[in-house]
Amino acid sequence: MNIQISKEAAKWYKKEFDIEEDESHMRFFVRYGGIGGNVPGFSLGVSKEQPVDMHTSTEVEGITFFIEGKDAWYFDDKDLKINLNHKQYEPEMKYIQTK
Repeated sequence: MNIQISKEAAKWYKKEFDIEEDESHMRFFVRYGGIGGNVPGFSLGVSKEQPVDMHTSTEVEGITFFIEGKDAWYFDDKDLKINLNHKQYEPEMKYIQTK
């Protein structure tokens, strides 16, 4: 699995989460509930935190976006692609089948 994030979306996270140079990690994690997720009954959360057991990561605009090993099951043969929805001015997540 891979994480693909546009520069515009990365800049949005930087602004919204008030990310400083020394706080350059954003974790995507599985949470119970929510809508629009990859697995029914679950959705993706986001938090500013340091990795413990990084499974997958990418760096964009000086921010390392990552997923921990314990959340890898949620993506099951899918990549996470995030672009900025310019109309709603918020990130838009898509799950792209890899096989």
